Amino acid sequence: MHLRSIDRTFLLATVLLVIVGFAIFMSAALGLAARQNISYVVVIAKQFAVGIVGGAILLISFTSMSYRRWRNWALWLFIVGLLACVAVFLPKIGFSYNGSHRWLNLGPLSFQPSELLKFASIIYFAAWIAKVKKGITTVRHGLVPLLIIMALVGGLLIKEPDTGTTIVLVTALLAMFITAGGKWRHVGIIFLVAILAVGVLAIARPYVMQRFLTFLNPSQNSLSSGYQIQQALIAEGSGEVFGRGFGQGIQKFNFLPEPAGDSIFAVAAEEFGFIGSLILISLVIFFAIRGYRIAVQTSETFGGSLVVGFVTIIVVQSFVNIGSMLAVLPLTGIPLVFVSQGGTAMLFALSEVGIILNISKNGKKV
Repeated sequence: MHLRSIDRTFLLATVLLVIVGFAIFMSAALGLAARQNISYVVVIAKQFAVGIVGGAILLISFTSMSYRRWRNWALWLFIVGLLACVAVFLPKIGFSYNGSHRWLNLGPLSFQPSELLKFASIIYFAAWIAKVKKGITTVRHGLVPLLIIMALVGGLLIKEPDTGTTIVLVTALLAMFITAGGKWRHVGIIFLVAILAVGVLAIARPYVMQRFLTFLNPSQNSLSSGYQIQQALIAEGSGEVFGRGFGQGIQKFNFLPEPAGDSIFAVAAEEFGFIGSLILISLVIFFAIRGYRIAVQTSETFGGSLVVGFVTIIVVQSFVNIGSMLAVLPLTGIPLVFVSQGGTAMLFALSEVGIILNISKNGKKV
């Protein structure tokens, strides 16, 4: 990897997010280890070895490999991603946690196929955009294919159920569609379809409706559906301006659900306060600005669409997680990218960064 030829500022933003994220995770893992009676060293070592070291290897590899090769594998990757998400419902292969079927059993490790599906969907749609070019403005080559892709991935993810990931992926695909030149009236149709789908889902899946009701009035069910939000707000409020200090948080031990998972921002806010939270949010914004700058500078449609898709999915997921912990968005249960526990998520996030870095090197306008 030649550092002079890639976007070093974007790489710096990623490295800072990984370092800060791992520091937050090290503290949050204290609560996880204590509550589940597991080895703290094992939890930390697993996240570091699989997520950071493994992700760094993929980042370096994909930075060195031409991004154009992904276009040849796009369809097969998408098919594999769909089949992997189907496999979570098979006995002995997939397993559930808290009522969700989101993981494949790989012996000592687990794998979350939705991460592969997000990755593959963006590559496939970017390849489609590059193939149809100006045809993306038509119903036949733009609107209909996008709705089909959204229906396929959304149907599988909601079945798991994983509503949060569905929202994030649909948002990323829509961002790719808009920046490729998709018509705004088609965007309006997609919004109407999405609103209708959410309404149907709220009726068919009571937990979705409950999350909306909890969002509107989190204090109404503070011991049941509103418990996580209430505890997150208590943690964030007790952090005040400068926080309690690294490792000094209280909520992660007995009160805050999933302290190393989707509640990890609340742990960070309690221990590092408003200033620490602002720094973390600023790093995500910095990552977004620099990433979209690479997209603007990319001459090829496929490369530009890839950057938009990958940056959007990382940034939107981060802000959906943070927003839900601050009670400004409904609770979704998705992790905070580069921070929350999950080797699979880190592997794919750093893989996406590697592809973006390769595009910054090989896809610039002359």
